[in-house]
Amino acid sequence: MADIEAETLAENLSERGPAGIAEQVRELISSGTLSAGMRLPTVRDLATELGVSVGTIAQAWSLLRESNLVETRRRGGTRIVEPGEVGGKSFRSWAGVDLLHCSPDLRLLPSLEEGLQRSLKQSDLHSWSREHILPELQRAVEKKLGQWPAESRSRSLATVSSATEGLWLATKAATRPGDLIAVEEPAPPGYLSVPRSLGLHMMAVPVDALGPVPAALQEAVDAGATAFVHSPGGAFSPRHVLDAERAQELQQILDSSPETIVIEEDPLGPLAEREPFNHSLEAHLPERTLRVIGFERAYGMDLRTAVLVGPKPLISRAIAQRSGGVSSNSRILQHTLAFLLRDPAAARRVSSARTRYATRRRMALKAFTEAGLTVHAGPASWAIWVEVPDEQAAALTLSAQGVILDVGSGSHLTEQPTGLLRLSIAQLPEDEELLRGLAQLVLQATEEGLNSTFV
Repeated sequence: MADIEAETLAENLSERGPAGIAEQVRELISSGTLSAGMRLPTVRDLATELGVSVGTIAQAWSLLRESNLVETRRRGGTRIVEPGEVGGKSFRSWAGVDLLHCSPDLRLLPSLEEGLQRSLKQSDLHSWSREHILPELQRAVEKKLGQWPAESRSRSLATVSSATEGLWLATKAATRPGDLIAVEEPAPPGYLSVPRSLGLHMMAVPVDALGPVPAALQEAVDAGATAFVHSPGGAFSPRHVLDAERAQELQQILDSSPETIVIEEDPLGPLAEREPFNHSLEAHLPERTLRVIGFERAYGMDLRTAVLVGPKPLISRAIAQRSGGVSSNSRILQHTLAFLLRDPAAARRVSSARTRYATRRRMALKAFTEAGLTVHAGPASWAIWVEVPDEQAAALTLSAQGVILDVGSGSHLTEQPTGLLRLSIAQLPEDEELLRGLAQLVLQATEEGLNSTFV
């Protein structure tokens, strides 16, 4: 006999497709309704209760096995194993946890299976044409974005392979070699190499708790900045999500420089804890704002589809920079993304992941603060920043113990009062003991540095 009967489990399941059933079981595990060690009903019994085929339940169980949430034994049936998190008995070492790249926890991603299967049945499959964005995907994205001001030009959209490529294309479309651009500080991870590769000069615009500091942006505009790059959602910020009043202050400054293009980065896409573009500069300056929306962290890197949004002239310039304008994204992947943006099961999965990431940030801040470290993280950030006397020495010491993280100088143009370490929260364990251990490793590296010894 199962530990949860088919009838009882069926009452908690409203979905009838494999991905939807698997997702709702994931939610029951995350909430504690289903616990580790519990045996699930047989495939046949649950299929009968739900009125679906045995194959549908078998596919759902297969998806759960791929996520390491259940295991099926020949005589013991299907049992729940550890919840989808790093830590506990599954934890091996910090070398297996990405603290550097801010990549998502793969166990929190929605399944692509149903979306890919549907995309393979679309009538335009293998059509010898090129669409920079499919109408179906454009409608799905625009529904998420809301409307532009009626007096502005129509919004244009295009797909690219990643948010990283989108940010590169947006920067190139908005500038010419030798231009000066203003860059929010700290900059997005890895971004500072982009302007340098394009022959651009940069001025830093630091942030406070409300967003970019107006006086610093004014200084950059007065110096002739042709573009301003910032992240309204504060995805990797130590301090902010852009405040509505601050957005108006920044708009007034940019009104005095009508040629300055605004580039807004949204690397978390649907995972953003707050609606960053409710208070974005696009709402004030729609005809000269380019927005880059990333979906990799919400749905996985192999979806290979991000979206550029902005006025037609800027989008056309960006597309022209992409392989001479002849490159476009796979329609299979575009249809899959459109499905995920509409699918209730995927939306619930993303919502659950968003909550988990927020929990990890909160737990890490608590552990590091209790260890006596000075740490910062914006209210919706995927990064925590730790103040250290010598960031290079601390990072080197930690790397020798398998803890690989970033240093603050890689994201700053100006010299900081203290050294900084940046740690991604996305793959941190939801385990207080492990987090206290990580905090102690960082504290020791901060206090002692790398000890050289004679051999």
